[in-house]
Amino acid sequence: MRCRDSISKLPDEILGKILSIVPTKVAASTSVLSKRWRNLMVLVDNICFDESMVVYPNKEEETRGSHLFSDFVEKQFSLLRNSHIIKKLSLSHATRDCTNYEYYRWIWTVMERGLLELHLHASRGNYYVFIEKELLTSNTLVKLTLSGAYILSVQRVFFPALKSLSISSVSGLDGPNFGGLIRGCPVLEELYIRNDQSRLPCYGTVVRSASIKRLVVFLNFPDAKDDHVVTYCGAPNLVYLDYSSYVFENYQFVDLDTLVEARISIRLCESTIRFDYSNDDDYYYDDGKPIFGDVTNLVGGITNITTLHLSPDSLEAFHFCCESMPVFKNLLNLSIKSQKEKGWQVMPILLKSCPNLHTLAIKGLVHRVTNKCGDACACNPKKNHKHKKTKIVKEEKLCCLETCQVKVLKISDYGGSFQELKQMKHFMGKLKCLETVKVGFNTNDNIEVFQANLMGLPRASSKCNLQFH
Repeated sequence: MRCRDSISKLPDEILGKILSIVPTKVAASTSVLSKRWRNLMVLVDNICFDESMVVYPNKEEETRGSHLFSDFVEKQFSLLRNSHIIKKLSLSHATRDCTNYEYYRWIWTVMERGLLELHLHASRGNYYVFIEKELLTSNTLVKLTLSGAYILSVQRVFFPALKSLSISSVSGLDGPNFGGLIRGCPVLEELYIRNDQSRLPCYGTVVRSASIKRLVVFLNFPDAKDDHVVTYCGAPNLVYLDYSSYVFENYQFVDLDTLVEARISIRLCESTIRFDYSNDDDYYYDDGKPIFGDVTNLVGGITNITTLHLSPDSLEAFHFCCESMPVFKNLLNLSIKSQKEKGWQVMPILLKSCPNLHTLAIKGLVHRVTNKCGDACACNPKKNHKHKKTKIVKEEKLCCLETCQVKVLKISDYGGSFQELKQMKHFMGKLKCLETVKVGFNTNDNIEVFQANLMGLPRASSKCNLQFH
């Protein structure tokens, strides 16, 4: 019985859309199916050239390079009609020599055809690709992604329609050129920055934009952090911030009044274990310089948010690097992630600084035990029994949880250990406004036992009900 070829009967426009969502190499291979498919590539408006998909005859050819990839790209561009509009180009290639002209020609060819999205990646090798100024101007481009071994010397940049820009580990980009690039995008709304290069001055440490609404920053160069006097962020229309870096010496986060949600992951460059059982709260050198850095202005710059997500490292950084905790008067949702290597020292003062908190979400209850966990925690640090008894009486009178307005408690990755159950007892026995407790387990074993243990815990709120998932 012969199979019916139903797909070939579809209109050209539909087939063009189908071919636009598969890799260009796959789309081009359909030209051998029949005469019906031979010229359909001219209808493709989404082109993806990925050199990693090229099969070289031997390792030497792959390392040295060959014309297989460039010949394929040239052939596909030769099929384009003058009126052919390309909406999206993705180009991922290796850098093997100093000749960049063919890359320029390919990019310029599609930009002349009303290009909307451009994604460029050059794998790191012995060479770089220089982005010439002619390629940094487009009246139609809406989305631009650059990653890898590119060098940008920004003199004149103009992307009047660009709304989304992603700069990821670009080897040849410094701070001043990055600033010029941002200034050339007057309607930019989304900015993604990833920088793990220590080229000074490092890009991403200073962000100024009046139009950005969504900002994601990942900085990973601990060896160069001391070379930046101030890390700056000024974005008066910013709504969402995802910020990840090692702790710098100083921050200036200003004009963030419109910020609604922040996701913070800031890491210390050295261990704090020597302070676990110390009574010393002075984390400064004799000359007044902070030992671990200072995030006071970062925290103070995001106080208008309604939703805050904190990593385990951020909990540690907030304790050791924040001189004074501001009041988060608008904060309704607080989400934290725990790790057994990181402590909860900042939790009491953090909860006290959120007077209108509605939902507290915690992923994992196990954390490092220190003598500064405070009354948000049920752990037992190592200390003298006499002082321990006095401390317990004080906690029962002044526990931060008793004045906390949290109505919804969400616990995920619950493992049912004695330490976790003890912490749940502490939460449910102290949170007087609690209405709903949602618990998600990290195991399928003994779930009925864990549920029974939780259901049997005393509750400070008569309205409190438990939900398991």
